[in-house]
Amino acid sequence: MRLKPFALLFSFSLLPGLSLAAEKTVYGLNEYVSLSDLDLEVAAKLDTGAKTASLSARDIERFKRDGETWVRFYLAIDDAHAHPIERPLARISKIKRRAGDFDPEEGKTYTARPVIELQVCMGKALRTIEVNLTDRSAFQFPLLIGSEALKRLDAVVDPSLKYAAGKPGCTPDANSAE
Repeated sequence: MRLKPFALLFSFSLLPGLSLAAEKTVYGLNEYVSLSDLDLEVAAKLDTGAKTASLSARDIERFKRDGETWVRFYLAIDDAHAHPIERPLARISKIKRRAGDFDPEEGKTYTARPVIELQVCMGKALRTIEVNLTDRSAFQFPLLIGSEALKRLDAVVDPSLKYAAGKPGCTPDANSAE
């Protein structure tokens, strides 16, 4: 008889965690994402094992504008993106190299990548996230959404699903929860 009150109290202690999970949105392994700043919609891979988000870019170069560091790049998605994109540099990210990517002559175990901020819409969630720029043209998905962006999107990922959120449906006045 003593176990019943204990089990009841224990069950109540789990309720705050359940309500927190209820506020999150379940997304699939792949989702459609609108890059509002670039007027573009792409398919993305959601990767909880990656920390940062990565966008496929080529001809990446840093330059100064009004004393600030900016980045100029072209999207490496298809031939339709012939115009350069310019954004302020948020920071430089150090991405750990895989064993097959390590160059002993260079001696660095990481790759430095420029990071910009982009407004993205996934499902009904509109958020500003950090995205590092790298050429992902050899990969199936031009955008990888890592764990930091997934946190900002209040996401739970179910890898058995694909495109669970459907097409992005953010309105211009949607809550962007900066």
